[in-house]
Amino acid sequence: MKAWHFLANDKRLGYKDGRLVQVGETYRYKGIEPIALCRCGMHGSERIIDALQYANGYIICKVELGGQIIKGDDKVVATERKVLAMIDGEKVLRKFACMCAMDVLPKNAPEIVVQYLKTQDESIRDAARYAARYAAWGAVRCATWDAAWCAARDAAWYAARDAARYAAWGAAWDAARDAARDAQNRRLTRMVNRAMREAK
Repeated sequence: MKAWHFLANDKRLGYKDGRLVQVGETYRYKGIEPIALCRCGMHGSERIIDALQYANGYIICKVELGGQIIKGDDKVVATERKVLAMIDGEKVLRKFACMCAMDVLPKNAPEIVVQYLKTQDESIRDAARYAARYAAWGAVRCATWDAAWCAARDAAWYAARDAARYAAWGAAWDAARDAARDAQNRRLTRMVNRAMREAK
């Protein structure tokens, strides 16, 4: 089955395995214990937005899981994982985070924050962070507004993976959570597939 998986930035398997991951290679679970979700085996998620919440780096892999497979709610574990494509997704994730933040940004957001989210211009990142923090802390905090500012602040402040995660979760706090996550999944899938095509 096709799935998504994030690797650490050194492109090595985790959990003391340490093998360097390369496109086209199939990696088999070497453990003694039976495979189990969140414990043992080769993991992945059918949706990239689900894989993102387990990410410990920027390296995005499109994979094919095989052998014995166990499905969970938002992840899958298998005895084999073949890497079909791989990219360093830092820029894609940063852009995705900013787009998610723009989706929920209040209309009265400081212009410097809007400019950063639209351009990801690193020269204004600190100013955008300060403006977002000042405006967020100084206003009356309601759940939707707070989620929007947290997403905007994170996009300007934290690493791309964390910003993407908080922006995605923050934008989906309301009753339309599932619909929002579906839309975010479609957006991120398109962005990553495009980046993978361009990287060939």
